[in-house]
Amino acid sequence: LARANTAKPHGLPRCTSLEGRVIGRAMPGFFEKLRARVHAADSLLCVGLDPHASELEEDSAEGAFKFCARLIEETKDVAAAYKPNAAFFEAYGCSGAEALERVLKLIPADIPVVLDAKRGDIGTTSEAYARGAFETLGCDSVTVSPYLGGDGLKPFLQDPAKGAWVLCKTSNKGSADLQTLEVPGGKPLYLHVAGLCCGTWAKEHNNAGLVVGATDTEALRRVRAELPEVWFLSPGIGAQGGDLAGALEAGLDAEGLGMLLPISRGISKADDRRAAAEKFRAEINVGRAAKRAKLG
Repeated sequence: LARANTAKPHGLPRCTSLEGRVIGRAMPGFFEKLRARVHAADSLLCVGLDPHASELEEDSAEGAFKFCARLIEETKDVAAAYKPNAAFFEAYGCSGAEALERVLKLIPADIPVVLDAKRGDIGTTSEAYARGAFETLGCDSVTVSPYLGGDGLKPFLQDPAKGAWVLCKTSNKGSADLQTLEVPGGKPLYLHVAGLCCGTWAKEHNNAGLVVGATDTEALRRVRAELPEVWFLSPGIGAQGGDLAGALEAGLDAEGLGMLLPISRGISKADDRRAAAEKFRAEINVGRAAKRAKLG
């Protein structure tokens, strides 16, 4: 059931240390694979695979599969990554799980997959979650919750070829209920999480990124200032109303990289999905060029 992986190793990314690289391994590290795809497609666009029932021709697992199959076919030339949301498949039970497996097989092996499942639990449960995401489904990375601490995330970070996207400052309005609370030392909780994640939990392989929503440019700016080379997964553009230009200016790294921007309904609801995806890629690349020009 796992996706085949035929991507070739590329150069070591700046955000990965030599100590974190496993010399001689057959597969590239997760962020090496991501950077290779970003360069090949000239894109930071992450296409969300969110089969909302209201968008399906039929409200069923088969309807969800057909929806995603069309979206992949229409965007595979411009997608830096795909982000299937597990919830929309789990809603259909066993047939939904099968549909997700079928969808994953349609994604070209050189395009990284972000399983949006927001996993996280005590150690043995997280081990099972990690096995499900990485071994059973063959996904390259998964979104995870840091709330249980480092031992809850450890199983997702043990394989350098796989990545974890740790919830840091999410794109929803309710994120401020907890994530902006001040911790000892005067920092907001999301900055504390970012530092723990990248400085301690993922230090061995440097295979964690942070979920920092595009709806909060100040958070993007503050996390980027503290962690210049970490990758962000930044949802919130499109239906959630995030400011694309502002998010890119605040969140891109010095190379005009370091961000994946998931867009779902902004593409899936368009009359011409291929054109919509190409338009988002072009707009993102304008922001990348502007950031590089600003930094000289």
